[in-house]
Formats: sequence, structure tokens, C-alpha cells
Amino acid sequence: MKAAVFTGLGQRLALEHVPDPAPGAGEVLVKVARCGICGSDLHMAEDAAYGACPGDVFGHEFAGEVVALGKGADGLRTGDLVSVIPLKSCGTCDHCRKGEVQWCAQFGLQGGGYAEFALTRPNQCIPLPKSASLADGAIIEPLAVALHGVRLSGLKPGDSALVLGAGPIGLATAFWAKRLGAARVVVQDLADWQRDRAQAMGADAFIANAADPVGASDRAFPHGKPDVVFECVGVPGLIAQAVGQVRNRGTILLLGLCTRPDTFNSFAMLQKEVRLVTSAFFTRQDYEHALDVLSQGAVEPRLLVTGTIGLDDVPDMFAALKQRTQQCKVLIAP
Repeated sequence: MKAAVFTGLGQRLALEHVPDPAPGAGEVLVKVARCGICGSDLHMAEDAAYGACPGDVFGHEFAGEVVALGKGADGLRTGDLVSVIPLKSCGTCDHCRKGEVQWCAQFGLQGGGYAEFALTRPNQCIPLPKSASLADGAIIEPLAVALHGVRLSGLKPGDSALVLGAGPIGLATAFWAKRLGAARVVVQDLADWQRDRAQAMGADAFIANAADPVGASDRAFPHGKPDVVFECVGVPGLIAQAVGQVRNRGTILLLGLCTRPDTFNSFAMLQKEVRLVTSAFFTRQDYEHALDVLSQGAVEPRLLVTGTIGLDDVPDMFAALKQRTQQCKVLIAP
């Protein structure tokens, strides 16, 4: 089969022909129909902390058709259309039964979507209803990540929220915050690329002021600093910035992946009794709720998708996405 293959840190992906995967016991073979290019994939290709190895096939946001089942892979039939939860788990332990698969002892990350076929497990496959497309199935994962963060933040109806970062996770966070009752949602970024998309997805305002980010957010919340600040970028310095932006006794929720050491003034945080919360992955319930919202007709999350390409175009597009543009979520159609 054809696949876009990781060749080394800082190197271009290579389009190669690799052996067709065959499902072993308890495995499912999925013909990939759509796969999102995620910001974490871009980070994996540049940062040794993620542990990517030459020969790996990235792609954890994918949906497709079940085309083969290994022995004991129960609950599915060939021809089923599924979205794949990219969190490997046993499916039987207490954590898995509760939907908290990220705490399973067999936890691992699912890749393989930058290819024509990918192996997974039955407990990771979520059947798609007729009201949801295969493209919808490929954006459920970032929606679930954002939903999990919003839920962990404790955001209540009537609260105000500031979202730092206008990438797919930041925009999805703005969508959920507004949908779950936030009275005012502001998205802040360094550039204006996603202003219109952010406002179409639920943001009441969009600000971009690199010189004075705290002052800009204060002006965007004329009735007081926001109740919750969502850090959706993952660069050093943003926690300290968020401390200056959130209200007294407010919450900072970390969604951005930052592998570099960061520092902040804990005394400044202590003075305000700020609550710092981290969010890891999502639960199965988050994933299913995101699918339900799409299948019920929510149009805003679909605005994340700005293009669809074939496998032949992946190396060029992957390289291009390392520089920020008006692109948001690009899907691969192998």
C-alpha cells in the first residue's frame, strides 16, 4: 500500500509503498477514507521528546471502512464505517469500562492514518451513523480533546472564557465553551488568520496584539477578567501570561502540548488563588458526545476543515503547514 512515512527529525515525509497490513487476533483492518493532519504530528516530526522513529506512519485522526477482521475481533462487520479512537487500550479493565481509556495499563497512541489501510482494535472503533460523514469521523478526535478540557475547567453557564491560540484545538474549545453556556468567549492569537473562522464557530471577539496581550484581553472583557483561560498553544511563557489575564480565583486550563521547560511566578498565581488544571486526551464519552453533536447537524465544527488532499500531496502539505497560514484542518483522502 501507499503511505506517507516519517524519515527523521526535521526531514520531509516520504511517499513509499509499504507492506499491506493484515489483522492479527483481535485486530481490525480499516481502509482509511479521511485522516486529519494534526499539529501534534507536526511537532512529532521536529521534537525528539515525542519518540517518533523513522518508518513510522503518522495519522491519529481517521475514519474509514472495516475491510477485514482478525480472529476474535467481535462486534464489527466488514463494510462498517467507523471513526477510530486513537487511544489503544485493552477494552476490559475498570478504566476502559468507565470510558477512561487513557489510564489503561495497555494505553498507547494509535497512528497509521497517513496510508491506505490501518490496523486498530474493535474497542477503538465507533460506528458512524448515516447522519455523519467520513469527514466528520476524522474531526471527532480534536473535538473530543477540546470538550474534555472544557469539562475539566469547570466552566459554568454564564462564565466568560479566553482561549489562547486559534488552531483547531483552540477553535474547537471556543465552540464548546459557547455551546456549554459561556456568556462571552474571546479567542486570542498572534495573527488574524483565523478571525472569521473563530467568530463563525462561536467566539464573540477575536484579538491579536503581540505587543500587549494582557492589555488586549483586558479590553476585550470590559466587565472584568475572564473566569477561565484556556491555553491551547503549548509554548513557554503562556502560563505566566494567563495568570495576568484570568480573574482572581479563576481557572487556567492547559490543553497545549509543551515539551520544553516553562517557568511562571507562583507567587502571582497564589495571590490570585488561581486554579491550574491540565487536560489529558479525552474519555470515550467525550468522543461519543462529539459525534452526537455532529450527527445532529452542528455545522460549526465542520468549519475547521479547510482542504482535502490525496496521499501524493501529503509531503508538500505537511511541510507547508509548519508555517502558519489560513489553513486550519487539512484532511487526507487516501
